[in-house]
This record gives sequence, C-alpha cells and structure tokens, in this order.
Amino acid sequence: MTQKTVTTIYWIGAVLTSLWFGASGFFEITGNPVVWGITQQLGYPAHFIYLLGVFKLSGVAVLLTPGKLLRLKEWVFAGIFFDIIFAFGSKLAVLGLPATLDAVIAFVMVSVTYVMFRKMYPGLKEEFAWRGGYAAEL
Repeated sequence: MTQKTVTTIYWIGAVLTSLWFGASGFFEITGNPVVWGITQQLGYPAHFIYLLGVFKLSGVAVLLTPGKLLRLKEWVFAGIFFDIIFAFGSKLAVLGLPATLDAVIAFVMVSVTYVMFRKMYPGLKEEFAWRGGYAAEL
C-alpha cells in the first residue's frame, strides 16, 4: 500500500469519525432529546452526557489537526475506543443486540483509521517508548 493510499484512507476515516463523534458531541451538549433519551435510558446521568459531549468535540478538533499533536491523537483514539466499547456494552445490556449495530460499525471504522494513523507515523513507537523506567520525553 502506498503512502498516498494510507494517507487518503486515514483522512477519509478521520473525517467520517469526526462527523460521527462531532455530531454526537454537539447533540449531547445541546440537549438533543433523541440522544439524551437514549443515553439516559442506558442509565447515564446528565452531567456525564455534557462531559461526553465536550470531550468528543475536543477530540474531533485534535483528530482534524494535520501532522501535529500526535501523542494527543493517540489519547483521542483511546477515548473513542472506550466510548464505543462502553456504548456497545450498555446497549447490549439494556436495549439488546440489534441496538449495537452502530457501535460495531464505528469500531470497524475507527480501527481502520487508527491502523492508517500508525502507518502514517511509524516512528511513533520509538517516540513513545519507555527507556529505563522513564518516559522518552523526560
């Protein structure tokens, strides 16, 4: 796979992920009744929904910043994965298997995007490596 293909797949995935999580975050912050209804049905309190929205929108801003904030992007991907996994588990427990389809689709989309991110920046492994018990940046 060429670097151009990797970059193209990454940016398509980053934009789709940003649209998905950006819309979700916006609806959580603005109190959209559909999003709030489902989230509260899953048992999450109001303050958590607002925080989730703020973190999603912040993550989208980081994700769409080209070529910078690479360590923070790793954290954003981790946060997105946690969000998807918890959404899957909550929906499975409360709403049943058919309600988890969106989480499965999101997981596949974000997984492909993350793999392309790692292929775009292969040196991240060494940059983030621990040496002698101390972080590389210390």
